[in-house]
Amino acid sequence: MSRQPKKTNVILIGAGVMSATLGSLLKELVPEWEIKVFEKLSKPGEESSNGWNNAGTGHSALCELNYTPEMPDGSVDISKALKINEQFQISKQFWSYLVKNKLIQNPQDFIMPLPHMSLVHGEKDVAFLKKRFEALSNNPLFAGMEFSDNPERLMEWMPLIMKERTTNESIAATKVDSGTDVNFGALTSMLFDYLINKDVEVNYRHLVRDMKRAQDGSWEVKVHDIDGGKLEYHTADFVFIGAGGGSLPLLQKTDIPESKHIGGFPVSGLFLVSDKPEVVEQHHAKVYGKAKVGAPPMSVPHLDTRYIDGKKTVLFGPFAGFSPKFLKTGSYFDLIRSVKPNNVLTMLSAGAKEMKLTKYLIQQVMLSNEKRMEELREFIPTAKSEDWDVIVAGQRVQVIKDTEALGKGTLQFGTEVVTAGDGSIAALLGASPGASTAVSIMLEVLEKCFPEYIDKWEPKIKEMVPSYGMLLLENPKLIREIHASTANALGLEEDGKQASQKESAVTLLEA
Repeated sequence: MSRQPKKTNVILIGAGVMSATLGSLLKELVPEWEIKVFEKLSKPGEESSNGWNNAGTGHSALCELNYTPEMPDGSVDISKALKINEQFQISKQFWSYLVKNKLIQNPQDFIMPLPHMSLVHGEKDVAFLKKRFEALSNNPLFAGMEFSDNPERLMEWMPLIMKERTTNESIAATKVDSGTDVNFGALTSMLFDYLINKDVEVNYRHLVRDMKRAQDGSWEVKVHDIDGGKLEYHTADFVFIGAGGGSLPLLQKTDIPESKHIGGFPVSGLFLVSDKPEVVEQHHAKVYGKAKVGAPPMSVPHLDTRYIDGKKTVLFGPFAGFSPKFLKTGSYFDLIRSVKPNNVLTMLSAGAKEMKLTKYLIQQVMLSNEKRMEELREFIPTAKSEDWDVIVAGQRVQVIKDTEALGKGTLQFGTEVVTAGDGSIAALLGASPGASTAVSIMLEVLEKCFPEYIDKWEPKIKEMVPSYGMLLLENPKLIREIHASTANALGLEEDGKQASQKESAVTLLEA
């Protein structure tokens, strides 16, 4: 068998939303570059990007309380919330560009307007929510945020949650009508249709086995054609590893210095889901609560309206599970194989530090269905077991690394890009906010890996993302313009017209 490699400019590993986004940006910036994609499954967006494998929240910190921690002095730190909101505005701008230029169609198939709410109980948390509201509501990024601790008002906002609630405990919520539900699986499929139309070579059922440096400094990628039963060799000047939980093992195969002292801990997710009309018709929002004391940020409970495949459902969770697999379609040996001489101390240190997380995961794995229903009834007092089914969501691999601030074995809960010193290879690791910030993260990859082109590309990037290079917080007028233009392009008008059209469409589909 000949090992003569096939040369290309760019190789993207994994057909999820990250590779789809990076490929789309590159095709708009340098259409002449050749791009190849390798995906082990038979179609795009089937792992972490799949509509059922994530909560589908357009993460913009409108309702996620873990992005606004309360500090020891009682103040609320909103810095992370501001950053995540700005990142989501960047994503919406790029998606709007694609729609306006007819590069993707029917945005209502992947994004829908949906109120985002935060819900808390007890005097202490109500006081925290009010402080959070005061810190955010005057900020133009969070325009339109409302606060209420009036049960009658809350009944209007979330009737399913307030119905037959008998406790005298104080309760409060905030509401922002400009939130969204996003089907990242549908978006990923649209972007890959666009890439194929732009002559990108997309290879499904192709598993990347290994990577190594070629003599000329490019990367040689060894690929297994699963259906053809043969090995192929490809070289590229730039490789992006966007394989979800599978990114860490592939990054380790590169042997670049930046891949050392990094580990990963897999966490699976479960949700309760209902499509019963009497449930679905009473809830129209994403409602996020507060994680219990001692629980990790990933455990924030939320009750979400979802639009998937033209059908409206309600989803509650997440409940954590454990599997040593790094992907739903991965191997039970993934975790063991990821432990290397250079990261074993990092992994052991994390194990010693994260006893609370270990205890939490054990408790979650041991939960019965009735115990899960008890947690749901904290949100919906009238919830009936027969109305809800359990679904297994995606696998997430939380990054573990050594940091200067916190020492060895620090568990990271965000999304992280690891880049080779020469910019020839990059890998995306981590979990939330993930897909919502895909465009911002991929622009960061371009800046790190192609610094010599950025000046030349900047006018086109600004055409795709008008706020590129600026802080929206410093440009309130631009924020208003972007909110208006993206709402118009993506069908997110605040008057609810698009939502009512979708409701009619869903009713027809169900009929």
